[in-house]
Amino acid sequence: MKNRSLSRTVVILFIFIWSLFPIYWTLNTSFMNLSSADARPVHWLPSPFTWANYQSVLGIHAAGNNLWPQFAHALGNSTIESLSATLLTLIVASLAAYAFSRIDFRGKSAIFYVVLGTLALPAYATLIPLYRVLGQVGLVNTYTGIVLVYTSGFMPLAMWILYSYFSTIPKELEEAASIDGASRWRVFFGVILPLAVPGLVATAIITFLFTWGQFLFPLVLSSGLATEPLTIWIGTLESLHVVSYTLLSAVGIMAIIIPALIVVFLNRYIIRGMTAGSFR
Repeated sequence: MKNRSLSRTVVILFIFIWSLFPIYWTLNTSFMNLSSADARPVHWLPSPFTWANYQSVLGIHAAGNNLWPQFAHALGNSTIESLSATLLTLIVASLAAYAFSRIDFRGKSAIFYVVLGTLALPAYATLIPLYRVLGQVGLVNTYTGIVLVYTSGFMPLAMWILYSYFSTIPKELEEAASIDGASRWRVFFGVILPLAVPGLVATAIITFLFTWGQFLFPLVLSSGLATEPLTIWIGTLESLHVVSYTLLSAVGIMAIIIPALIVVFLNRYIIRGMTAGSFR
């Protein structure tokens, strides 16, 4: 029993270090100048410690690269696209989940499993068809096109999570509201949604995190800074030889601040949402 506990501890510690070491090293590098980062032996702590990289990103007394205008624009793009896709996904997924959990109609089971089956499709399998469709209607390199693609990609998962929540709500509450004269829409907005707030919050958080970290779809669907999110803009910086990797490290750390804060303060909702679709 003791050996099993020790083995479990070692495995957990290994996973913990494996997961967090890249973040630690990026943070450590972001507080160095280029010569310190290239020094051998390596510096496990910044020596000398400097804010210069972050000042360049924020445009504060930037002696060299002033990345603030581009960073702010890319940050705004990520925020607009992620929030819009999250809101639209919640609306569509909640309506679909309620229909599948409460309304009987022909072919319900088949449609439900077909929708869930799209989760098994690799992203690159749909990338070119989506690009061609969006190109024909003039939505390439637009917020609308990117948001619609995000919504179509994450709606099945969101629907699955909300379906599990709606299925746990007693039908007697709806029947009582219907007896009192409430319409189905009144029941949905007045009874179901208030009771499913934890599920809605979990779904919103998960969808936002997934959309924030998207790279493949915006790489193809965004052709300029007008709609490029942070993930793509950082990738373009990497190809510029005038930008040092210490500066790139600072940019990367600033890009993960928002999702990191969400994970730290709202992790209980994330865990609840990730496990909701596994049980009914």
